[in-house]
Amino acid sequence: MKKNIIIAAACLGLMTACEKSTSKTETIENPDGSTTTVTTTTNTSGIVDSSDVNKAKNDINSKIDKATSEIDTKADAAKQKIDATAEKTKKDLNEAGKDIKEAAAKGAGKIEEGAKKLKEDLNK
Repeated sequence: MKKNIIIAAACLGLMTACEKSTSKTETIENPDGSTTTVTTTTNTSGIVDSSDVNKAKNDINSKIDKATSEIDTKADAAKQKIDATAEKTKKDLNEAGKDIKEAAAKGAGKIEEGAKKLKEDLNK
């Protein structure tokens, strides 16, 4: 029980110690020549205000939304580049396949001609 009382007193002491006071003094001259002094004292505690937290949270959320939007835009641009590269590669491979087929057909024709000549030479 003594521990709880000591802890509560320490917390209360910290809260009181974290309080900040600002004083502002204004001197106003009246039309009759007398002066009036007004002192305004503003007390603020060191405890975080929930409106400040909400404002910071909203600022962070807007920055996250902006960053997400930028990431999405850049990802879309990268996807388009990848798709264009894939399409070009596909066309290049198709052309290479056609060239290989033509070369194979020419090579097969030459082999057949060579085989015919060899056969004729063997028959003589």
